Amino acid sequence: MDYYPPLRALLFQLDPETAHDWTRTLLRLPGAGMLARIAALGISSAPRRVMGIDFPNPVGLAAGLDKDGECIALWRALGFGFVEIGTVTPRPQPGNPKPRMFRLSRAQALINRMGFNNQGVDRLVERVRHTCDRGVLGINIGKNADTPVERAVDDYLLGLRKVYPWASYVAINISSPNTPGLRDLQYGAALDRLLEALKTEQARLAAEHGRYVPLALKIAPDIADADLPIVGQALIRHELDAVIATNTTFSRAGVENLPHAQEAGGLSGAPLMARSTAVVGQLRGILADKLPIIAVGGILSGADAAAKIAAGASLVQLYTGFIYRGPELIREAVQALR
Repeated sequence: MDYYPPLRALLFQLDPETAHDWTRTLLRLPGAGMLARIAALGISSAPRRVMGIDFPNPVGLAAGLDKDGECIALWRALGFGFVEIGTVTPRPQPGNPKPRMFRLSRAQALINRMGFNNQGVDRLVERVRHTCDRGVLGINIGKNADTPVERAVDDYLLGLRKVYPWASYVAINISSPNTPGLRDLQYGAALDRLLEALKTEQARLAAEHGRYVPLALKIAPDIADADLPIVGQALIRHELDAVIATNTTFSRAGVENLPHAQEAGGLSGAPLMARSTAVVGQLRGILADKLPIIAVGGILSGADAAAKIAAGASLVQLYTGFIYRGPELIREAVQALR
């Protein structure tokens, strides 16, 4: 029996960010772990080896739902094959003014302009250190909003150094639409400088810690088709370990007339499925077998997850679909990808 719909009905009476906060609080209550494991009963094993990492199944939690790493073990108990926490920045920051998250329920979508609100990398690392059951853990890093774009590399290097000992892989977020100037890092010389610096530091840290932690770059769905080969070639040239496609979109195609559709921020959920999957397919053609793709964006069913894999992804991640469908979506997606 799926117990999530009545809980969702209660949560959807609250504004989205309050519901988000309450969910994390519920997941930290005594007994939550046992309930999560009950919800995950019957989720099949579907192992994958990607980036040199053994994943128990190919369905992960995308960054954004647990920015500060407060519920890592609980996400794993629900059946996720891997968990990506963050985006975390070097220094704590409050993010953008509220309200900053909006439901478009008729479209099974969200718009958010959170702005990398988080408690800072030191708090996150301390929390991860005290989490016994981390499993496959991605840590997603970004720059502080008040760091000039021309100094963004410094923030990413600092974040990489701090999280490296604790991460299974590190995701580099240069594609959020809610930090001014951030997406400029996806292009040309700025992208080359960032990737070169990160790969150099990765090599140094691998020697220092005696383990190689892969780097995955998270890109936007709004990159023009003509620019995708340039981005793809940069990924190959700098020997990135994976690409995450995609973040949220500026587009409002298909939701233009819905309440909240004109709010600023990134759109996620079902309306993103087609474009995000198209980007995955184009990237696979560009990258061939040189690096894997982690697909995220618009997955609301097992069939959606399968479509991402058919387009060329090796792993998938859930965010908005999980909010609308709950734990049953994990089970359905894993089953579809067996």
